[in-house]
Amino acid sequence: MGVLHPIDAAIIAAFVIVTLGVGFWISGLAARNIRSYFLGGNTIPWYLLGVSNASGMFDISGTMLMVSWLFVYGLKSVWIPWLWPVFNQIVMMAYLSVWMRRSGVVTGADWIEHRFGSSRGAQAAHLVVVLFALINVVGFLAYGFIGIGKFAATFLPWQLAADPTTNANLYGLAITALTTLYVVKGGMYSVVFTEVLQFLIMTAGCIGVGLVAMLRVSPDAIAAAVPAGWGDIGFGHDVGLDWSGILPAANARIDADGWRMFSAFFGLALAKGLLSSMAGPAPNYDMQRVLSARSPREAALMSGLVNLVLLVPRYMLIAGLTVLALVCLRGDLAAMGDGVDFDLILPLTMRAFIPVGLFGLLLAALLAAFMSTYAATVNAAPAYVVNDIYKRYLNPNASDKTYVGMSYATTVAVVILGTAAGFLLDALQDVVNWIVGALYGGYIAANVLKWHWWRFNGWGYFWGMVSGIVAALACTIVLQDQTTLWGLEKNLAVSPLILAISLVASVAGSLLTQPDDREVLVAFYRRVRPWGFWGPIHEDLVRRHPAAAANRDFPRDAFNVAVGIVWQTALTATGIFVVIQDYPRLGWSVGTALVCMLVLKASWYDRLRDYPADIAAEMAARADTTAS
Repeated sequence: MGVLHPIDAAIIAAFVIVTLGVGFWISGLAARNIRSYFLGGNTIPWYLLGVSNASGMFDISGTMLMVSWLFVYGLKSVWIPWLWPVFNQIVMMAYLSVWMRRSGVVTGADWIEHRFGSSRGAQAAHLVVVLFALINVVGFLAYGFIGIGKFAATFLPWQLAADPTTNANLYGLAITALTTLYVVKGGMYSVVFTEVLQFLIMTAGCIGVGLVAMLRVSPDAIAAAVPAGWGDIGFGHDVGLDWSGILPAANARIDADGWRMFSAFFGLALAKGLLSSMAGPAPNYDMQRVLSARSPREAALMSGLVNLVLLVPRYMLIAGLTVLALVCLRGDLAAMGDGVDFDLILPLTMRAFIPVGLFGLLLAALLAAFMSTYAATVNAAPAYVVNDIYKRYLNPNASDKTYVGMSYATTVAVVILGTAAGFLLDALQDVVNWIVGALYGGYIAANVLKWHWWRFNGWGYFWGMVSGIVAALACTIVLQDQTTLWGLEKNLAVSPLILAISLVASVAGSLLTQPDDREVLVAFYRRVRPWGFWGPIHEDLVRRHPAAAANRDFPRDAFNVAVGIVWQTALTATGIFVVIQDYPRLGWSVGTALVCMLVLKASWYDRLRDYPADIAAEMAARADTTAS
C-alpha cells in the first residue's frame, strides 16, 4: 500500500488510545462481584446494550462476504443472510428475550439448571452446553485472529516480518493483545461502553463511504455495469441473473454457491432461519447481553434496537463499496478471468477510492468492528469457566474477589488458546470448519424443544445435542468438497437430515428416561411462562396458584415475528436503495419499514410485560410490604 497518510495514521492512533482509555476508566465497576463482571450488575440501560450488541455483530469477515454477495446477486442478496439466521434478533425481540431474562441467571449453562434441575441428566446437559460454548468461542477467536491479521497487513504499511504469513500473524497478535487488555480488566462494563464508542465510529465510516459512492457513481453507470434483474429484490424459480459478457466469473460464483435455484434456496433459508431463531441464541455474547439487561422488558427492547441501528448504516457501507467496484473496478476484475476473488472487493475498493481522512476513519471503523466482536466473544467464555465449572464444582464458597481474579486468568487463557489456533489455522482450517459447522448443526432441535415441551428432559437435551453434532460432523467429513462454514447449507438434503437425527435422539432420550423433577418444572414454567406443550405442568401450577394463567400469546408472537422480518428486510434494502439512488424503491422500503414499526408499536411494544400477571402482582405486594 505504501506509506499511510499522517491524517489516517493519527485517526487510527486516536481511536486505539480512546478505546483503551474508556475501557480502563470504567473498569473499576466490574471488580465488585461476578455478576458485575459478567453482566454489568444488571444496571446497564437497554439502549446501551442494544448498540453494544449491534457493534458486536458488525464483523469484518461478514462485511467482506456481504459485499461479495451484493456484487454478484444484487438486491437478491438481502435474503442470503437468512441462513445465519439474520432474523434471530426478530424472534428474540418478539418473545424469547423476555423468556430468557425472566430466569435471572448468569450464563446459558446456568439456564440449563434453571430448566432441568440438578439430576444426572441435567448435569450431562449442563456439561454439553459448557463444552459447546468453549469450543465455539475458541473457534471464532481463531478466525478473528487470522482475519484481523490479514486485514491489518493489507492496509498498514509497517512490515513486522519479511514472511507475509508471519507479518499478518504479528499484526493479529498485537491487535488481539490490545483488545484483551480492556476486556480482562473491565468485563461487561468495558465491553459495552467501548462498543458504543466503536459503533459511533463505524456508523460515521459507513455513511461516509455511502456518500462517496453516491457522489462518484450515477444510477446510469450502475445500470450499465450489471446484468438485467440485478436491482430487483424479487425472484422466480431461478436467480435470474446472467453475467455473461460482463463478468463470467460471477456466473461461476453463483454455480459454486449452489444457489441458482433461488426459490429452493429461499425456502431452505426461511425454514432453517426460523428454527434456528426459535432455538434461541447460542451461549455467546448475544445471550450475555440479554441476561445483562435490567429487566425482561428491556431485554426485548435491546434486541429490537439492534435491527434499527445496525442495518441501514452497515448496508450503506456494503452498497457503497459494491457500486464503486462494479463501475470503477469492473475492468480490473474482468482481467483476472476465472481467478476473481470476490471476497477481496472490500479491501481493493477501499485502497483505490476512499479519500484521506475517510480512509483512516473507515480503517478505524473496521478495526472497531473486529475489536467489538472479539471483545464480546472473549467476555462470554470466562462466564462459563468460572461460573459453571470453578464455582459450581471446584470452589463454591470463594469470595467475589477470587471469582473476578479467576475471570481475569480465564480470559487470558481463552485468548491464548484462540490465538494459538489462529497461528495453526493453515493446518487446522478444515477441522475448525467441521467443529463450528457441527456445533451449530446439532444445536437446533434440542434448543427448540427445551422451550416448548414439558416432557423434554436433561437426558433428551444431552443426546439431542450430541447426536446432532456428531451427525453434522459426519456429513462435513463425507462432503469433502463442502467443508466451508456454509457448505452444509448448500446441500438441500443435509440440514433436514441432521435436524431429523437430532430430533429423534432428543425425543427418544426424553421418553426413555424419567421426567425431570416436577418442582423444577413448575418453578421454571411459572416464572418463564412459555407457550407450547405444558398442559400437565400448567395444571399443577393452577392447583397451587389459582391466579396463574397460561401463555396464549403464540398467535400474536407469530404475527410479530412475521411483521418483524418484513421490517428487518425493508431496513436492509433501504441502506442499499439510498446508495444506488433508486428513489422510487427507496420510498417503498422506507414506507414499508414505517408501517411495520407502527404495527409493532401496537402489537408488540405496547404489550411488553416483565412477568406474568400473577407473578407481577406478587412482586408488587412484596415490594409494598418491604417499603412499609
